[in-house]
Amino acid sequence: MKYSVIVPVYNRPDEVAELLESLAAQSSGDFEVIIVEDGSTVDCRDVCRSYEDRLDLKYFAKPNSGPGQSRNYGAERASGDYLLVVDSDVVLPHDYIKAVDEALASGSNDTTPIAAFGGPDAAHPAFTPVQKAISYSMTSFFTTGGIRGGKKKLDKFYPRSFNMGIRADVYRQLGGFTRMRFGEDIDFSYRIVEAGYEPQLFPGAWVWHKRRTDFRKFWRQVYNSGIARINLEKRHPGTLKLVHLLPTVFTLGVATLLLLAVVLLAVGCWKGALAALSPLLLYSFIIFADSSLASKSLKVGLLSVPAAFIQLTGYGTGFIESWWKRSVLGKDEFQAYEKTFYK
Repeated sequence: MKYSVIVPVYNRPDEVAELLESLAAQSSGDFEVIIVEDGSTVDCRDVCRSYEDRLDLKYFAKPNSGPGQSRNYGAERASGDYLLVVDSDVVLPHDYIKAVDEALASGSNDTTPIAAFGGPDAAHPAFTPVQKAISYSMTSFFTTGGIRGGKKKLDKFYPRSFNMGIRADVYRQLGGFTRMRFGEDIDFSYRIVEAGYEPQLFPGAWVWHKRRTDFRKFWRQVYNSGIARINLEKRHPGTLKLVHLLPTVFTLGVATLLLLAVVLLAVGCWKGALAALSPLLLYSFIIFADSSLASKSLKVGLLSVPAAFIQLTGYGTGFIESWWKRSVLGKDEFQAYEKTFYK
């Protein structure tokens, strides 16, 4: 068996059905699918049963322990030479496995096979406008610096758990994912690099990634991501880069400009208030124009403006809280929304 596709799941039977349908429709590939139900109250057991005649599928149910430990549970029961880790909210294009095959063949040789890799993500045409806007905010150079697999990026590429591949022997050598509840995939990528391996970006092995379905859930996700950044720096000193500080600078800048505008309005200086808000208006226009062109939708472009502000200020606010609690007060790792991690 060449590949084991490992999917941790929590209360997402409908999304698992979409993922399994996309796996059953793959154009090629020698792979098995391992679904790990992580203490769900609404399980996908029946969904998996309906695909047993179309896929080499193994279903396991266990008490809730988080996605990282669930991936490890699946890896312990996998037989593939490579482990392909994907989230339950992704859908794979028809040629995904083929693209991974081709990239591994072109980038490996008999003495140095590729140890770890990952691919980018995109929004499916069937996604809602909000999902497309959230996808834009997480992948655009103007928001994340392209570090999640973009062609232009401000930092090196580290595979994320929505689309990550690793040789099974390397996975087991490193002990898999840690018990970090958020940022565990970046932590794993850092440990891969620290062990002497170099993760590769496979641009052709991309996935459709639903992410969160509304802005409230999206805020929770990015807030915890900001918290995780300080946790990651504590675990891996020196990994904090300029690109990780930009959301915090943006957050402080937004707060300062809004406060200044309110003060100027209070004293009747309308022109001054407008001037104070002009950088935010300019940035909003850039996001609107770029997203509208990319999605060919004015509605998605409009929704991308609040999505971008949520992405940056949510991350920046979480970062500030984590920096204060961990670097100033000396507290241990924490998450703001641990009880609603999957929601």
